[in-house]
Amino acid sequence: MLKKLALVIMLIAPMSIFAQKFGYFKSEAIIPVMPEYAKSQNDIEALRKQYEDEIKRASDEFSKKFAAFQKEQKSLPQNILERRQKELQDLQEKAMQFQQDAQQQLEKAYRDMMTPIYEKMEKAAKTVSKAGGYTMVFDMNRTDIPYVDEAQVKDITNDIKTNMGISLTAAPYVPQTPAPAAPVAPVK
Repeated sequence: MLKKLALVIMLIAPMSIFAQKFGYFKSEAIIPVMPEYAKSQNDIEALRKQYEDEIKRASDEFSKKFAAFQKEQKSLPQNILERRQKELQDLQEKAMQFQQDAQQQLEKAYRDMMTPIYEKMEKAAKTVSKAGGYTMVFDMNRTDIPYVDEAQVKDITNDIKTNMGISLTAAPYVPQTPAPAAPVAPVK
């Protein structure tokens, strides 16, 4: 009797393993069509432009002071020459430090803006997964899975988009390229 019970359990156990449902989605097909993503990219671009403008202003200031220094350096007394060299060196170091700080601030701003976007997508993925009875769902763009048999695993990307209220025909965000500047007429 015990042998028959063990045999029945051994036959039923593999069936429960095969009854599991697996799914996957592609975040790179979802994120770029989210309205929040377009806004975050525009905000990041505006911040990047502000930093670029400030870096250019500092670079122009350094170039102007360096050019003036080069013109005057032969006529300056040694102590003034050394002071100006130190000023230029300090200016250059501050500019380099600002550039590093700006890069770090941009990276932090990007992370801060993208975190709620990923959280919203993941929440929708969980909702769709639970509603569909999936045991496991993978993001193919953020998980290193070398092979997926698409006949055995369902792509739920469109289900997630629908759950988030995103049209299946929505176009992904494309950054706007600035229009070329119009040539400036010379002043007469």
